[in-house]
Amino acid sequence: MYRFENHQMAFTDFNQSCGMRLDPKNEWVLLADSINWSKWEAEYAKNFSSVKGNPAKSFRIVLGSLLIQKRKGLSDRKLVKEITENPYLQYFIGLPSFTSKAPFTPPALTYFRKRLSAEDIMQINNDYLETKSPTPEHAEDKESERAREAKEGTPEGNKGTFIMDATCSPSNIRYPQDFSLLNEAREKAEKMIDFFHKKYHPWVKPRTYRETARKDYLALAKSRRRTSKQIRATIRKMLGYVRRDLRYLEEYMSAGYALDPKFVDNYLVILELYRQQKHMFDNKTNQVENRIVSINQPYIRPIVRGKARAKTEFGAKYDISIDEKGHARLETISFDAYNEGLELQNAIERYRDRTGHYPSRVLVDQIYRTSANRRYCKDRGIEMSGPRLGRPPKDKAKADKKEYQDNTDRIEVERFFSRDKYSFGAALITTKLDVTTLASIALSVLAANVFEADTGDFFVLYLSEAADGLGKQYYMEFEPAA
Repeated sequence: MYRFENHQMAFTDFNQSCGMRLDPKNEWVLLADSINWSKWEAEYAKNFSSVKGNPAKSFRIVLGSLLIQKRKGLSDRKLVKEITENPYLQYFIGLPSFTSKAPFTPPALTYFRKRLSAEDIMQINNDYLETKSPTPEHAEDKESERAREAKEGTPEGNKGTFIMDATCSPSNIRYPQDFSLLNEAREKAEKMIDFFHKKYHPWVKPRTYRETARKDYLALAKSRRRTSKQIRATIRKMLGYVRRDLRYLEEYMSAGYALDPKFVDNYLVILELYRQQKHMFDNKTNQVENRIVSINQPYIRPIVRGKARAKTEFGAKYDISIDEKGHARLETISFDAYNEGLELQNAIERYRDRTGHYPSRVLVDQIYRTSANRRYCKDRGIEMSGPRLGRPPKDKAKADKKEYQDNTDRIEVERFFSRDKYSFGAALITTKLDVTTLASIALSVLAANVFEADTGDFFVLYLSEAADGLGKQYYMEFEPAA
């Protein structure tokens, strides 16, 4: 059940009891007034089809609480405690007056994250950016410009800068090692066997050799130096243990005994994990399609990034675009390792739909500079960053200066990644479901846009200068822009 209320209330509507006087210039008060809460109220109400039962929490409470959690980096329990004690946060989430009673319980946040999908949050982010800084062109101006371009066949009036890059937000899982995954699968399968024997006990409990299997696993897990021969021998043993346990489970179910519903998902994942590990072991390879790296989160895939810190990350991969106004948008997000170069043209077309014109230049790294993307930009009069193909330019100094400037301007997207990950929680995703993981990443992007002016007490800018063969380092401290 959902009950509509006026959540676009003014500051004067908040009941400041007991002589309490809130500051109307507080950041949470100003931010609450800048968001159009009522616009998404009807869309959010579609999640509740029933007209009976207790009314659900409003959209403002849901989104506001999640934004506070991203901004302050709080756990579910600490978030509820913080909101209960802070009247500014209570005004931000739309409560009519200050109350010492918690507005919701910590487990409710799990449902909040489920009801706001990544697509919904991406659309909310786009609406917020348009409301915050509307484009000067009106809708009729955009249509007339598109009609002129279609008639003349050559786009004119390109302006603005479009930056795009991809990154990965790793999930909070143990580093996946084949023998460790197989040992975890063995332990979970043994719990299923214990369930069948305890509930049905149709025959003598089968032998699983769990103590021996545990010793075999620890012998390699505690080893400081692991040779490929030792790893392969342990994987072979673990495959044997898992195969035996799966055979026992199949015999139970073939006899007509039902597996507990809480074990069904893990059982299906273990079957696929065994098939993949057996295939890699028999063929002496480390590659397999849709490789499982976590039993509890089987949707996570390895993403090869080639970074110095971690060549492979395990989480969702996504593309971020930043326009000339500094607005960041989530263009594509997926658990599969897709080719980000194929997403550039669609992202530029969405930029044109928003602004009515193409950007004058596109700043991307090497993976986006494919032949198809180069032709696409050339046909539309868009200047793409990076060295051009063919003969070296006559004025090499000018070309090098331009390339340096493009690389300098492209740092803006790397700066956003830093804020998104280390200020708003995208560096380590702790949610457990696929839908909530994607929503958490999208929510980090939205929070980075909403709180873009509040990135710390001060910035530290390091400048390096070479003089007489010695490196001098300076730093400047300055207040963030209001």
